[in-house]
Amino acid sequence: MKESGFNVQEIELIINHAFQEDIGSGDITTNNIVPENTSATASMTAKADGIVAGLDIAEMVFRKLDANLKWNPKIKDGDRVSKGDVILEIKGTFRALLTGERLALNLLQRMSGIATETAKYVAEAKGTKVKILDTRKTVPGLRTFDKYAVKMGGGTNHRIGLYDMVMIKDNHIKIAGSITSAVEQVRKAIPSDIKVEVETTNLNEVKEAVAAGADIIMLDNMSNELMKEAIDFINGEALVEASGNMNLERIAGVSKTGVDFISIGALTHSVTALDISQNIIL
Repeated sequence: MKESGFNVQEIELIINHAFQEDIGSGDITTNNIVPENTSATASMTAKADGIVAGLDIAEMVFRKLDANLKWNPKIKDGDRVSKGDVILEIKGTFRALLTGERLALNLLQRMSGIATETAKYVAEAKGTKVKILDTRKTVPGLRTFDKYAVKMGGGTNHRIGLYDMVMIKDNHIKIAGSITSAVEQVRKAIPSDIKVEVETTNLNEVKEAVAAGADIIMLDNMSNELMKEAIDFINGEALVEASGNMNLERIAGVSKTGVDFISIGALTHSVTALDISQNIIL
């Protein structure tokens, strides 16, 4: 768990809430059919090709139900699996294996789906300097998991929330009066080590963002040709992020424009879970 970089207390709060939602006062089916001290072995198997992420989280789910279970992963987070590969084996109480199954799978499948999708985008940018970024388009309450999964797929985390990086967008610029004014206002109020990013949609805005001293300039919904013009003008005075309507088909072309980052909401906002099944042997 320490190697994963998770805040254990934060994760426990999330899992406790999920238990309350799913288990409530108890698993009335399992608890009235399965004898309390019956032991069993379970295995989880990939039913599709992909990248696995979330093994530590799944383990925490089961250990809250059976602290003494034996956890035997066959791979580690970030590893690629093929359909039919055994991901892990668990030995513990039959009740724990049944009661924790759905929650553990829900988290593991979603995180693995994100990692798998991210890896596809990273592959399209291979051979360039581009880093694939996630966004804040995550499931509320599960951002820690979503962003960890992006890293396991080879991606890079953008800002975690609204508190750790300045992102000046069109509506901020409207109220401030200009890009220059918006940058000046935040620079006066924030520590010097916090980065300031400015969203731009045309070359005039790019020029103003450069003059204002933005650390990162977002090129939002621009054509590849316009991006190249903007990058030529920026000329290394700021890092450059491409954003807006980014799909898998566009990544290779956008990567060749010279941008530093491509941010992609689709990594997390509408990802397909990786199909994983759990089977129990008495």
